[in-house]
Amino acid sequence: MLAFSAAVRDRAVLLRCALTPVSKQLPGLRWRSSSAGRSQSLPVIRIPRLLQLRAEQAGARGRKKLERVSVPRAGKLLIVCKRPEFNQHCRHTVAKVQQPALASQGWKHRQSFGDHFLINNTWERAPFLPEPAEQAPDQEQTTDQERQQESVTFQELGLLPELVEALKTTGITHPTTVQQQIIPYLLRGKNVLGVAETGSGKTLSYLLPLLQRLMIERKRVDEGTGPRGLVLVPSRELSDQVKTVAEGLGHHLGLSATVVGGGRGMYKAEKVFKGCRDILVATPGVLWKGLRRNMIHLGSLRYFVVDEADTLFDETFIELVEDILLEATIASSSSDHNDFDIQAQLAVIGATFPKGVGDLLSKVTDLSSITTVKSKRLHFLMPHIKQKFLKVKGANKLAELLQIIKEQATEKQASGILVFCNSSSTVNWLGYILDDHNIKHLRLQGQMPAAVRAGIFNTFQKGLVDVLVCTDIASRGLDSRRVKVVVNYDFPPTLQDYIHRAGRVGRVGSKAHCSVISFVTHLWDVELVQKIEVAARKRTSLPGMETSIKPPVSKTDSKL
Repeated sequence: MLAFSAAVRDRAVLLRCALTPVSKQLPGLRWRSSSAGRSQSLPVIRIPRLLQLRAEQAGARGRKKLERVSVPRAGKLLIVCKRPEFNQHCRHTVAKVQQPALASQGWKHRQSFGDHFLINNTWERAPFLPEPAEQAPDQEQTTDQERQQESVTFQELGLLPELVEALKTTGITHPTTVQQQIIPYLLRGKNVLGVAETGSGKTLSYLLPLLQRLMIERKRVDEGTGPRGLVLVPSRELSDQVKTVAEGLGHHLGLSATVVGGGRGMYKAEKVFKGCRDILVATPGVLWKGLRRNMIHLGSLRYFVVDEADTLFDETFIELVEDILLEATIASSSSDHNDFDIQAQLAVIGATFPKGVGDLLSKVTDLSSITTVKSKRLHFLMPHIKQKFLKVKGANKLAELLQIIKEQATEKQASGILVFCNSSSTVNWLGYILDDHNIKHLRLQGQMPAAVRAGIFNTFQKGLVDVLVCTDIASRGLDSRRVKVVVNYDFPPTLQDYIHRAGRVGRVGSKAHCSVISFVTHLWDVELVQKIEVAARKRTSLPGMETSIKPPVSKTDSKL
């Protein structure tokens, strides 16, 4: 019993010592309060190092967030984002070596759906238009050389008065920048590779020299010798369009233009081949078959045009185009054009620089004889078009599209809407959905029979229908001046395809304030969007595109 009471007494003493403040146990130890300035006893608190690091990191994030707050600047924004911290003023310049902060940087994350950004239009007019106009405050100043180009007339370029008068009947009085660059070289008989923006007037840049040359040489050519001018295009719709332009101008000059496309049978094609004397506009497939069956000969050819060359030099057409080029005799210099040895002048035209152009052209002519003409803004984003990118789920794309169509339908002035899909099956499916919503529309895709495809784009151009759902077959060269909005329902697979689709708006003679709206869904779409955003912020050309003719690499060099 005594032992038990002693143990309890000792334990009580230990408990009192534990509860006694440190200052009483050690009178020499004092803690001073910084706020009160007097001595007081404080307990010792130990904080783990990991918790200290977390607190420091949280404080650093808070300070960084405060530093990100930007002061609004006067003027127009180049990039307008849902998150304002990624906005970029049009006067702000990003260095070429600097990696800008991107609004689409985190778009590969599943929580990014619903985000969006807009590339604003900083120019009020297209850069290739010749007519001087009042410049916006954020638009680049026009140089003296550009002002001089704007005052150039077709007659000063060397065109005959008959051609100039024919152009005036169509309302065309001044050449565009691209036409001022290409036409003089072609009139001098040079082989030309011309690459310029979509909608800049490239069709007239090769048709006018073609008509002038055929008109001058008309008296020296025997009848019944086949076409003297050949224009090769990738689609039937584009062939009909080029034929209409050539026929409208050639009618005043006594020249005829005929067109032949695939899908209508070789019996009808043979009749066209036999009746062609001046200009033939053809697609590669039917022309290749006509050459193989001896329905047509290119012995009298004096002018060969490859239009939309970046498409025709694609793997889909490259073999056919090569065989057709080898059937013609292409001149190596302007002095080769004479009455005794007939050789054709070559014009290769495109909106983007065709890949492998050097390998193919080296087989038919000397590469040194080809004059390359490029626009200053080749492979740049068009500065007069608004381009919006929406990160949406695949299930929400239809609702977004219906909203866009509804907004356009409420406008007073009716305008066209082009909806691009990546496959024919998507075009058909989307068409059924629009039918269910009682939306009048047309469909255009490559798997349609020729009889069904005929006239669809012309019906859309006349304004009878405002919505056209199509594949990339409608993105190459077709004149779509009444189109105000382009919707990429499926994001294009390459940057070249994006340039062609965006080029359906903002063309010569088209309406102002056009826009391109792109739905971004897949991870591989985000990578292309980031390249577009970087080019827009840095004001540079889109990456990964060729800008010059590369000579073919020999087999021995490739082995080395």
